[in-house]
Amino acid sequence: MSSRIFSSRGSGARLARTFSKPASQQQEHTVSRAFFTSAPSSVQSASQTITRLALAISAGLAAGSLVTLIPGPSPQLCEPASTSEADKAQKRENGVTENSPMRLRMESMIRAKQQEIVEALEKVDGKRFVVDAWERPAGGGGTSCVLQNGNVFEKAGVNISVVYGKLPHKAILSMRAHHKSLNASVDSIDFFAAGLSMVLHPKNPMAPTVHLNYRYFETMNEDGTPSAWWFGGGTDLTPSYLFDEDAIHFHKTLKDACDRHDPTYYHRFKKWCDDYFYIKHRNESRGIGGIFFDDLDDKEPEQLLAFSTDCLNSFLPAYLPILSKRKDMPFTLEEKEWQQLRRGRYVEFNLIHDRGTAFGLNAPNPRVDSILMSLPLTASWQYMHSPKAGSREERLLEVLKNPRDWV
Repeated sequence: MSSRIFSSRGSGARLARTFSKPASQQQEHTVSRAFFTSAPSSVQSASQTITRLALAISAGLAAGSLVTLIPGPSPQLCEPASTSEADKAQKRENGVTENSPMRLRMESMIRAKQQEIVEALEKVDGKRFVVDAWERPAGGGGTSCVLQNGNVFEKAGVNISVVYGKLPHKAILSMRAHHKSLNASVDSIDFFAAGLSMVLHPKNPMAPTVHLNYRYFETMNEDGTPSAWWFGGGTDLTPSYLFDEDAIHFHKTLKDACDRHDPTYYHRFKKWCDDYFYIKHRNESRGIGGIFFDDLDDKEPEQLLAFSTDCLNSFLPAYLPILSKRKDMPFTLEEKEWQQLRRGRYVEFNLIHDRGTAFGLNAPNPRVDSILMSLPLTASWQYMHSPKAGSREERLLEVLKNPRDWV
């Protein structure tokens, strides 16, 4: 029988230094990838094209990189006398209120949630996140908050990206498949994209990895009013060891948030999540799912902002009770090795199947550290590894190969 080892939390750990880079030191293409993920294969290719556009925008790619996906002119950075400048002036002079454009309200909301989540995670870990903030001269910017080698988290990242630019004519034509209000007669149109993304990899193999992303995309008329818009996002859990009560709690919390806005949302978005986060070459899911949605414009913007806010509000109640129960549990060396193997699967999905990661890494001038922030610090692979019959590891694999309903 294996000897038991206990995870420890350092009591005198030095706090990581917080820093912020001035805008003058930032290159124009340095925009953090907000882990925009594209739709599953069941969604029409036009939707995939536009979601990939959001991926490219959030990956911080130089103008011109979209030519590999969208024929014709590439998205351009906004000129100084643009919507981005008008928005900046409005925020400076009047702040953001309920009467502000939806893009400013979404940005304000995700910035507040980023701070709230980071502060809550710092209380759990005992170490501080390093903060890397930047602005793009052409408009927008972002903030990456990253913690590595913490007391509880091996790696944790909570990122925001805000981007302004122009869509070329070919992209507009593709978008009209889902957004008929777009004017197909113009050569280009301004766009805005903003997203909050998070990935947490705890040290203890009994504590699950979790991923979150919520985003908003809109195209704008010349006067700055939206011509088309949609919301996207989701939250999903990836345990190395399955505790049914944790899975039930996580999914029930997400379902409660969905049900407050539409009784069909949870089941639709749960299936979408299961379909997308699937490791095809392994015939297994990355984790036990959650919710995932994209191109969501089936209600008024106010209602969907409230829904996205509610989903973000549900994250800490969904995850922290699980983390609190599992972060200090005893574990064996063999269980730690299993966690490393499961992290290997996480890496495989992100590098092989995640469309955003692939696009970002293959485009010119990628911001690699931001693109790969989702990956764990450590992972492993063993040749022809197979868990023992009747083990907890085998049970997890059975669930991953046959996704189940938890609520």
